[in-house]
Amino acid sequence: MTRKPITTITPFNLQRLLFSSSPQPPPTLPSQLFTILSRPNWQKHPSLKPLIPSISPSHLSSLFSLHPLHPTTALHFFIYLSNLPNFRHTVHSHSSLLALLLRHGFSGPAEKLRIGMIKSSVSKADARFVLDQLRRFKLQYGFKLNLRCYGSMLFSFSKFFGVQDLKMLYIEMLEDGVIPDLHIYNVMVNAYCRLGNVGEANVYVSKIVEAGLKPNTNTYNSLIMGHCRKKDVDSAFRTFRVMPDKGCARDVVSYNVLIHGLCEAGRSGEAFELFGNMEKDECVPDAPTYNVLVHALCRGGRRLEGMNLFKEMKEKGCEPSVNTYNVLITSLCDENKVEYARKVLDLMSKKGLVPDVVTYNALIDGYCKDGAVEVAFEILGLMESSKCRPNARTFTELIHGFCKRNNVHQAMALLDRMLEMKLSPDRITYNSLINGQCKAGHVDSAYRLLNLMKHSSLVPDQWTYSVIIDSLCKLGRLEEAQVLFDSLKEKGIKSNEVIFTALLDGYCKVGKIDDARTLFDRMCAEGCFPNSYTYCAFLGGLCKEGKTKEVLSVVEQMLSAGVKPTVHTCNILINHVLKEGDFNHAQRFLNEFVSLGYRPDAVMYGTFVHAYCSIGNIKEAEKVMIKMDGEGVSADSLTYAFLIEAYLRLGLVESAFDVFRRMFDAHCNPCHRIYSLLIKHLSNEKLLKSNDNVVGLHMVSSVPSADIWKTVDFEIGLELLEKMDEHGCAPNMNTYSELIVAFCRVRNLEVARKLYAHMRDNSISPSEDICNSLLKCCCELKVYGEAAILVDTMIQLGYLPALEFCKLLVCGLFEEENNEKAKSVFYRILCCAYNYDEVAWKVLLEGLLKRGHINRCSEMVTVIEHMGYKLHPETYSMLIEGFDGI
Repeated sequence: MTRKPITTITPFNLQRLLFSSSPQPPPTLPSQLFTILSRPNWQKHPSLKPLIPSISPSHLSSLFSLHPLHPTTALHFFIYLSNLPNFRHTVHSHSSLLALLLRHGFSGPAEKLRIGMIKSSVSKADARFVLDQLRRFKLQYGFKLNLRCYGSMLFSFSKFFGVQDLKMLYIEMLEDGVIPDLHIYNVMVNAYCRLGNVGEANVYVSKIVEAGLKPNTNTYNSLIMGHCRKKDVDSAFRTFRVMPDKGCARDVVSYNVLIHGLCEAGRSGEAFELFGNMEKDECVPDAPTYNVLVHALCRGGRRLEGMNLFKEMKEKGCEPSVNTYNVLITSLCDENKVEYARKVLDLMSKKGLVPDVVTYNALIDGYCKDGAVEVAFEILGLMESSKCRPNARTFTELIHGFCKRNNVHQAMALLDRMLEMKLSPDRITYNSLINGQCKAGHVDSAYRLLNLMKHSSLVPDQWTYSVIIDSLCKLGRLEEAQVLFDSLKEKGIKSNEVIFTALLDGYCKVGKIDDARTLFDRMCAEGCFPNSYTYCAFLGGLCKEGKTKEVLSVVEQMLSAGVKPTVHTCNILINHVLKEGDFNHAQRFLNEFVSLGYRPDAVMYGTFVHAYCSIGNIKEAEKVMIKMDGEGVSADSLTYAFLIEAYLRLGLVESAFDVFRRMFDAHCNPCHRIYSLLIKHLSNEKLLKSNDNVVGLHMVSSVPSADIWKTVDFEIGLELLEKMDEHGCAPNMNTYSELIVAFCRVRNLEVARKLYAHMRDNSISPSEDICNSLLKCCCELKVYGEAAILVDTMIQLGYLPALEFCKLLVCGLFEEENNEKAKSVFYRILCCAYNYDEVAWKVLLEGLLKRGHINRCSEMVTVIEHMGYKLHPETYSMLIEGFDGI
């Protein structure tokens, strides 16, 4: 790859570099097509067939716009591609051909093509583009819009735009001297009725009468829908009843719209009664009729009745449609029965039905909620291979799923794919990404997403700011959180209980209880009533500071305000009482909470186990464990850690390993604390066997369990693995992950390396966490060669190396003057499924620019551009601003 040599860089040069673009060579595929199509009998040309799979609508646009192709040939090729099963023209390919036809006076074929272009609109941007092109063709070629054209355009606009845009187009039509027909009036009536604006719809009904026309069944069906959307089902019923008197026969749509309105209003009994009366109007229920009723039953928790109606539908000769199956799939996913939903999808395919975007979205949403985000991602692949175009919701659901799994890089890459497909992320999309970045501790990236959000004309809401404030508090940036909180009023955002609670919890966590109290009082004074989570955070802070009297006062205030405490609040209070050694009071608390309908959870019982273990009363602690088991409450890893620590403290090593075995059998993964305890015990045991190492034993015994990882050697780690095996707890991925991550955290790379090799020798593939921990440790210790190898290994395993550590690696290699290796690593990163803006934020902004490597940063921008990747305009602005700040 050839790069321009970079010498002295100035802000002006950087700006020119960032925004300049080299002339692109002409597309090779359109040129090849032009050569083929210029010959007679081009359909039989041997080179055409191999090119077909690669042809896209954008290639056609280039072909028609840039090459002197004969209009007839262009039209025939356009139709030829239309007949291919997997090819779909866009508004842009239509527009390019239209321009070609009109330039050469082919107005006859252009008329039909114009209608095709209008109907090919799949988004708001498409519809706007079409109207702009039609206006241009009118001015440039005198190709006026006729009644049919305006009718199609109004119908298209009614799908994508609000009534104001529709009304403006309607007025433009009148100014163009085109007189509306009944179809156009009905489009206007329907548009207003979809919004529930029956009053404005009736204005157009009046125009129908004034024009000497007569409202038809479609007109009345729209009015029925309008009343239903307005939640005025009684008026909808009146309109429905009056139809025969007005000379309009009721059809199946009339029934379907009203049945749907009744179901939405919770009047499913009347809906079924209406369903039974359809034959009186000689109306036969169709798939949409059954879909509405099946959906009403499933949504009301009557899924078996819904399934019976589904069977009845088939028995009566009404074949279920895609929408029918969608209702069942959505219902099953809502009930967390995703695997059953997947079987329904298979049944659809056997019936020859093609799933649509609603089908796939329901499954994706179901798998994401179930935590199976990888399977959800596979559904996206299945969707695309089935030629079903994902929509914004598809990606938003996946983004939310990946962010919940703390895989924000994958979520950001999906944002890139959304934008490439010209799909518009909404506020929910950005809020999910901001939350994902904040959960990963990347609050600066969250701020950058906030800028991208504003650039897209989306207004951040209370939830957006609550997430950022909460993240700032967790990172200890309380002053910054307070400044942001105080600025909300200027932004037109009213602080709600979520925002107040986030900041209050931040103050409580760092022991600033006076600030928390002031904020709590301010919250009440501003009429924002604390909820159960607010009280929970405040009580946690008070308990931490040992303010028992105030705790009781706040509990009384909470109960008098009618706020029901959460289980977490109960846990905080019980823990506070147990810390004071008052077991009887704690038991009374527990009994009282149970009497209020609470079911003790693992944390609540774990608090009792911890309290008993801390005074050496293992017998009572084990009784609590038995009680938990009897009540079907699974102990968490921390509870097991309390027991193991207690047994080890008493020298009962076998009992400690028995607890470890119980934990394994219960499929509960041991936490870091448990491995720390066992590692420390084995280190003590090893030193005890050495008669001449009493001093060493004392030193190890006095070292906190968390710090033992700094000094322990590989032999101890190996002994732990052998002990686990002896007690029937074969080391697994989680074992190696906890150990390697722990060693890497204290930069004990030597032992971490050996454990990694041992794991690979035992045919266990490393997890993403293990690889990222090793990568971070290597970078921190400046072992950049090994770190670069790890990046390659991760990419081969299908993992995304954390950009935070890639930043350290690229910067480190440049600082060691290993420039080619740095560029190679950066190139490898760009070839992975990252969001390129996020790469620029992390590696360039937070890495190279922050360290003053201006020239290197400029080179990497050039690499990005030479690879054909486009950064967001906001990212370019950030880079220039970052440069100016040096």
